[in-house]
Amino acid sequence: MNYRHAFHAGNHADVFKHLTLTRIIALMSRKEQPFAYLDTHAGIGLYDLQGDQASRTGEYLEGIARLWDQPDLPALTADYMKVLHDMNPDGQLRYYPGSPELARRLTRPQDRVMLNEKHPEDGLLLKDNMAGDRRVKVHLGEGWHVPRAMLPVQEKRAVMLIDPPFEQLDEMQRCAASLKEAIGRMRQTVAAIWYPVKDQRMLRRFYQDLAGTGAPKLLRVELLVHPLDTPNSLNGSGLAIANPPWGLEEELRELLPWLSKKLGQTQGGWQMDWLIAES
Repeated sequence: MNYRHAFHAGNHADVFKHLTLTRIIALMSRKEQPFAYLDTHAGIGLYDLQGDQASRTGEYLEGIARLWDQPDLPALTADYMKVLHDMNPDGQLRYYPGSPELARRLTRPQDRVMLNEKHPEDGLLLKDNMAGDRRVKVHLGEGWHVPRAMLPVQEKRAVMLIDPPFEQLDEMQRCAASLKEAIGRMRQTVAAIWYPVKDQRMLRRFYQDLAGTGAPKLLRVELLVHPLDTPNSLNGSGLAIANPPWGLEEELRELLPWLSKKLGQTQGGWQMDWLIAES
């Protein structure tokens, strides 16, 4: 799977991932105590849906475009949609936020945003896109080193997104290893791993690896746009969330049935359970 993100910006997987991220940030923000946001594979931060790459695939048309003009959006989408409307003040959907831009806009003055991108060209674009916000630091390096390099954080609370390009066959194993290292260095880290729902054999091994990370609790959430057995297709995407903030499971149970109807293609669906239940 080749996942240079600009080709896929705003697709169904992005909508699911970013909506969930906005809810994690909102729930973390209920307490005054600051937190640090870490992004291991940050990309360039924001995307032009009319640019060459996004317009070539048009994946956003079956993602964020399906929500853009909807009058009946659930209240839980408000933070996400406000960022989008602030970025597109003329009412025409063109610019789409990556996770760094969502985090930058939705975190508070007392919070920090720590972004990492390995690709040199993308990293420089990320620095340009994040310029002017003193709370944001951009690092150019290997994303798999982020837990070791940046945890624990001085804030005592952390949200970490692990969202690799999935260009290498071992990246699911490396996701699980990164989560294990993050939990080992800062046990209370809220860590979310995004992954494609495509190869069931690889996923079964991935779930086993995740269950062995030693996380205090680990929630598995998946949004499907095709049946699981659809060949040669991205059938959906998932998030494995360690230490999800209190209230997130209930919010997702409210959001996911609606989201699966809006974004389903041949067949929408969703599933959620605990890979590691709280002891």
